[in-house]
Amino acid sequence: MTSQPKKIAFQGMLGAFSDLACRTVFPNMETLPCASFEDAFKAVQDGQAHLAMIPVDNSIAGRVADVHHLLPESNLFIIGEHFQPVEHALLAIKGTQKEDLKFIHSHIHALPQCRKVIKRMNLTPRVHADTAGAAAEIAERNNKEHGAIASKLAAEIYGLDILEDNIQDAEHNTTRFLILSPEPEIPDTADKGTVITSLIFSVRNIPAALYKCMGGFATNGINMTKLESYVNQNFQAAQFYCDLEGHPEEERFKLALEELGFYAKDVKFVGSYKAHESRSKEKKEYS
Repeated sequence: MTSQPKKIAFQGMLGAFSDLACRTVFPNMETLPCASFEDAFKAVQDGQAHLAMIPVDNSIAGRVADVHHLLPESNLFIIGEHFQPVEHALLAIKGTQKEDLKFIHSHIHALPQCRKVIKRMNLTPRVHADTAGAAAEIAERNNKEHGAIASKLAAEIYGLDILEDNIQDAEHNTTRFLILSPEPEIPDTADKGTVITSLIFSVRNIPAALYKCMGGFATNGINMTKLESYVNQNFQAAQFYCDLEGHPEEERFKLALEELGFYAKDVKFVGSYKAHESRSKEKKEYS
């Protein structure tokens, strides 16, 4: 009897860029589309999926806000990261010519990322919740006046023609994804390469608490690559999320955490994982 393939959950429809990221990193896993980020988290929590691939940042659109509010309460751990280039394609039903198009369908972030081609072709934008959903709808409409901005994977899945590839305005358009698991997978200390450790914490009610929290990382040579705050219903900074370059078993990291404990509370380990190769490329470019 053949065993069922492991599943990885993502938010969106089949053919979304999150689906593409899943297939790129885990080609042997079955992708599980979910209607919302919350559903993708729940799929892993309930055992419907082994992992989840969740976007957290885009180089143009910024952070994906919902994710960081769900992560602290999910009890899932980050076991990896992936940087996915966003290469938008202009899709239409079979036999369509560019001059046939009048309307262009896509996600609210994808449309402004392709302003030049939309302006050049004088197309009227139509907003969708998902790039792949837009592709699915124009396939169902079967009308040559309607096109979509989505991935080449979406074209393959929904039987659409690719009228133009790589239509995004910025070549550096990239989305950072986190890979989530029910259990942590801390890299071996003997492995080479940079390790990212993610933490969530609150600060104590004392003057300059956040400044003092950061001091331990500075004095112990721990580079902080990301720090974000999340407000509660009273618009006060309730929690901070940070990514740090360092292994949790390193002595300098332990010392930094000890100092953090003096000024922070509710410190929560979210995961340790190998840094994606894109980080080392950026360092070389700016060194």
